[in-house]
Amino acid sequence: MNRVASSSRINIVSSIYNELKDLGITRIEYEGPTIAVYVKKPALAIEKGEVVKKLAKDIKKRIIIKADPSVRKDKKEAVEIIKNLVPQEAQIVDIKFDEDLGEVLIKAKKPGLVIGKGGSLQQKIFAETFWKAEIVREPPIKSRTYDSILEHIYNETEYRAKILKIFGERIHRETVFEDKYVRITALGGFQEVGRSAVLVETPESKVLLDVGLNPSANMFGEKLFPKLDIEQLRLEDLDAVVITHAHLDHCGMVPFLFKYGYEGPVYTTPPTRDIMALMQLDSLDVAEKEGKPLPYSAKEVRKELLHTITLDYGEVTDIAPDIRLTFYNAGHILGSAMAHLHIGDGKHNIVYTGDFKFARTRLLDKANSEFPRVDTLIMETTYGAQEQPNREESELELLEIINKTLNKGGKVLIPVLAVGRGQEIMLIINDFMKKKLIPEVPVYITGLVDEVTAIHNAYPEWLGKEVRESILYKDENPFTSDFFKRIEGYREDIAKGEPSIIIATSGMLNGGPAVEFFKALAPDPRNAIVFVSYQAEGTLGRKVRDGAREVQIIDRDGRVESIQIQMEVKAIEGFSGHSDRRQLLSFLKNIEPKPKNIILNHGEASSIRTFANFIKEENRLGYRANIYTPNILDSLRVA
Repeated sequence: MNRVASSSRINIVSSIYNELKDLGITRIEYEGPTIAVYVKKPALAIEKGEVVKKLAKDIKKRIIIKADPSVRKDKKEAVEIIKNLVPQEAQIVDIKFDEDLGEVLIKAKKPGLVIGKGGSLQQKIFAETFWKAEIVREPPIKSRTYDSILEHIYNETEYRAKILKIFGERIHRETVFEDKYVRITALGGFQEVGRSAVLVETPESKVLLDVGLNPSANMFGEKLFPKLDIEQLRLEDLDAVVITHAHLDHCGMVPFLFKYGYEGPVYTTPPTRDIMALMQLDSLDVAEKEGKPLPYSAKEVRKELLHTITLDYGEVTDIAPDIRLTFYNAGHILGSAMAHLHIGDGKHNIVYTGDFKFARTRLLDKANSEFPRVDTLIMETTYGAQEQPNREESELELLEIINKTLNKGGKVLIPVLAVGRGQEIMLIINDFMKKKLIPEVPVYITGLVDEVTAIHNAYPEWLGKEVRESILYKDENPFTSDFFKRIEGYREDIAKGEPSIIIATSGMLNGGPAVEFFKALAPDPRNAIVFVSYQAEGTLGRKVRDGAREVQIIDRDGRVESIQIQMEVKAIEGFSGHSDRRQLLSFLKNIEPKPKNIILNHGEASSIRTFANFIKEENRLGYRANIYTPNILDSLRVA
């Protein structure tokens, strides 16, 4: 291939020095996707804020002004200044310093009061302490995961500063190839649900979109992991891993990459970072208890966290010399994102939806459908062959089955995915009880649901409008409702006790306390099990949902138990975090601009085939597009 030289890096550094020389620049560092400019006159930098913004726009890079270590206030003095500046109502809980990156982490119960209107107080903290303030929330429900992640990152500041510089050098390297192409390779999650992984290649870069495992596959089966052993995926050549959300079928194999040599960045949203680590560590715990080891350890999860760079929705970031990434709301679970890749100078633009919901739910706002540019769309098709009941009908169904079961003295078991469906069902049941639509019985929350809900409380700004405003402005937090009783794991006294509602993981009955409660409650016809999420092929949940009246379960001692199912079985599809056929079609009609290529993935083969035929009929899209339904290991050159 022909190579072309470029002096863009020299020009960028020169432009920064020319525009900001009066700030007393001491050094310019590439810190991941950000260019950090260290200066001796940080207070003056605030006055020149508009100049900095214009410069960033002109050179199309993220610029952050930081104070040179020689001028930063002593940490004790900085703490006193912060406490004097921030109103007591903010309730500061902790202050930590990162000397390597010149940052101060301020954790407060009301972080908005630390930020100030339009970020005014946050800027004032920088102007008076010369430490860049990073502000996070202390959630009302204590989260062990959230606290331990922040502690881990701030205990490893030297390592993190070092790797961010390495990332930055790689991201901002010169482009060298004159010939251009964009190729997409299906590594997992095509013609199937599970182990999602997509490789995007250009002559300059390689980016992996999601890298999950298949929770419903045999632990040592061929379809458990994506195809990561292909020739064009050498880990040392991989520029970035982009994770759309924290379900294991999209993030469960990230630590595996680090075990086998990956040293690059992982991009995701802040809530996804925290829930991802929780889900991975829990899967290790479950696998160990069941004697089914995963191909990585907690050591790799901890390393993954140090390599993770978090982005808010709408934040444009360089992740490779010729690729920019922007996340948009996917409406699937907390922090879930659609990934927009801007390749080259607009040569090609890819939108990868991940899992998405093109409808508002109680928990989250509707998925985004407007992008700067779209040439190729990679879209999930989980429910491409089905139309779900609308949300109101589904809630009435749930109301009816709960009342019916409780009135005859039974218990309602609702197996949930810990992330998303658990919190959605909590919001609905809290609303039912507040309005006295169901009897006021204990609602037990167990498994990972409780810890994930605590993380939701750390990020209320990421929730849907109604629940967000309730938490932030009305001081009414439905997740801390008195109706909910949090318990650890399975409890026999609850299974044998009075009528109640039990919300437990896992949602597909492939582990967790939901299975133990199911075994105890299944033989009693007064009880009911209500499925509110997708049941993958091969799972116990799918067998029960499809009408099995007897199932065999292998207990932790390796013995086979035969369970007679006399309880009522109900599946309510309308609570899914995935879009059904109508919503998928609506998204394709509403997306702007219109894609030239539509690649369907994340669906069983029959679902993808049915949906592909459906949108081809009668010109349902209203515009012309190439429809692709690739198999695993297929590659498509889209540009």
